[in-house]
Amino acid sequence: MYRTLAIATSILAVAHGQLAGTQQTETHPGMTWQQCTAKGSCQTKNGKIVLDSNWRWLHTKSGYDNCYTGNEWNSTLCADNKSCATNCALDGADYRGTYGITASGNSLQLKFVTEGSYSTNIGSRTYMMKDDSTYEMFKLAPDREFTFDVDLSNLPCGLNGALYFVSMDADGGMKKYSSNKAGAKYGTGYCDAQCPRDLKFINGEGNVEGWQQSSNDQNAGVGNHGSCCAEMDIWEANSVSTAVTPHSCSTIGQTRCDGDGCGGTYSSDRYAGLCDPDGCDFNSYRMGDTTFYGKGKIVDTSKKFTVVTQFVGNGESMEIKRFYVQNGEVIPNSQSKIEGVEGNSITTQFCDAQKQAFGDTYTFKEKGGMANMAKALEGGMVLVMSLWDDHYANMLWLDSTYPTDKDPSTPGVGRGECETTSGVPADVESQSASASVTYSNIRVGPLNSTFG
Repeated sequence: MYRTLAIATSILAVAHGQLAGTQQTETHPGMTWQQCTAKGSCQTKNGKIVLDSNWRWLHTKSGYDNCYTGNEWNSTLCADNKSCATNCALDGADYRGTYGITASGNSLQLKFVTEGSYSTNIGSRTYMMKDDSTYEMFKLAPDREFTFDVDLSNLPCGLNGALYFVSMDADGGMKKYSSNKAGAKYGTGYCDAQCPRDLKFINGEGNVEGWQQSSNDQNAGVGNHGSCCAEMDIWEANSVSTAVTPHSCSTIGQTRCDGDGCGGTYSSDRYAGLCDPDGCDFNSYRMGDTTFYGKGKIVDTSKKFTVVTQFVGNGESMEIKRFYVQNGEVIPNSQSKIEGVEGNSITTQFCDAQKQAFGDTYTFKEKGGMANMAKALEGGMVLVMSLWDDHYANMLWLDSTYPTDKDPSTPGVGRGECETTSGVPADVESQSASASVTYSNIRVGPLNSTFG
């Protein structure tokens, strides 16, 4: 569901490559987080932030010629998948100047539109690193919790400040794929439960063959391959709506898929792939409580607040619980108000009942459900912090009536207060260029150790 969005000139192009360039030094901004062992007992860790390689300048390894410009490949440098990996180098990033990414202390701010020297950049996707060549692998099950603060007060309809976990390789795929010489240092190896086909390199090779340019995104396209893995969406949100959503996969780790067999957002058959593209979501508005989350509501998105997610137990019986903390008050998640669906946490029983009540396709269970999600969380996952807009569905699945031709009073259709005409990327990018999200004060530890 993510894409490359910088509007590039002949000097700076946005792409995803596997050789490491030397034109600009890659310096990772620092960001601290805390590992807790008990309430009040937390140790500060010195992490680093890296920008995903799909946003970076990709050029010939011996010079400045672009391998990818707009949404087109250079047919000489990238005649096929293997030659593209051999001929093209991925370069370092000016985090603040080009991409609007600012890390300071325990805080990370992502700006939506950034006017750089050579390009206009839209959105970003970043990862937490352990060191300059390795992603931090967070183990969140069994009986663990993940907590962070967020300020999304100027994140309107159509935008998604997403903080989530995916089962990427810790080194970005360097060990598995010998042609990948850039690795985690340059943000390689992305995968998620949509099995995204807009990635320009997968498994150390280009995704050039069969590339189809997007009809409504001048910087994106879809290739013959996608990259699948388990995904735990801790937080997909703007100031109007939020959802917490596990996505299971039959194969947990990063796996390349082919064509429409990938399924997900980018394929003609959404449910054809290894992964569950829909997830089992808890969106308070969608679950019938329209007074819980938003500006001036119980969780007041006009100011900063704390988000706590607990993973209680293991296997199929794992429960995903949510709390908020604001103004010193611990706020339990809202209760479901949908007939036949009980509770305020995500369990196998909740998913069974919700899918039946909403009439949704139940691929979460088909792909291993809570048991496979627990395996992924226990095995270690990479933390992603991003900001994006949506060329496929205008983010209406998060914050509006979706599908748009359904009655919003039908259970499961109303997801937020945004108009069905909202979220068009061209409108959001012109009218909300100054939007941003700030993630801060990340804490990880045993249950009830990270908040109070």
